[in-house]
Amino acid sequence: MIQCTKYGCLLFMSLLLVNTVLAEEIGSVSTTFKILGANDKIVVEAFDDPKISGATCYVSRAKTGGIKGSLGVAEDTSDASLACRQTGPITLPAEVVSGKVDGESVFKKDTSFLFKTLQVIRFYDKKRNTLVYLTYSDKIIEGSPKNSISSIAIQPFPQK
Repeated sequence: MIQCTKYGCLLFMSLLLVNTVLAEEIGSVSTTFKILGANDKIVVEAFDDPKISGATCYVSRAKTGGIKGSLGVAEDTSDASLACRQTGPITLPAEVVSGKVDGESVFKKDTSFLFKTLQVIRFYDKKRNTLVYLTYSDKIIEGSPKNSISSIAIQPFPQK
């Protein structure tokens, strides 16, 4: 059994929040009406790759509503889709070009109160000069085979 002191619990909760990368919500649509609590939704969010300026990804994901969802204790499904685009000039860091950070997590979103996370990871396809992004859901015990992939073929970006 886990025991918390007043400050120990606050520290634990703040560490959970620090690990969450924030994304900008672009919009959402309701998929199921709930009499009590928020409706089930599909949420569309955008985030910029933290190491590669000019690379932006859009994630659509399921968000569970109801009373549990409103309280933040519901577990969202593993359904997600991903689209990434070049939104500015891209200069790749040496560690990306070398492949040293292939499989690096560039976005994480908690999809349950504990233990389940939606992730986006990045690979670099040197032969095709393309960034490849993969989204999937994982848990401590068992993840999901549901996934989505997107790529950005790096091109010269027009200057304004």
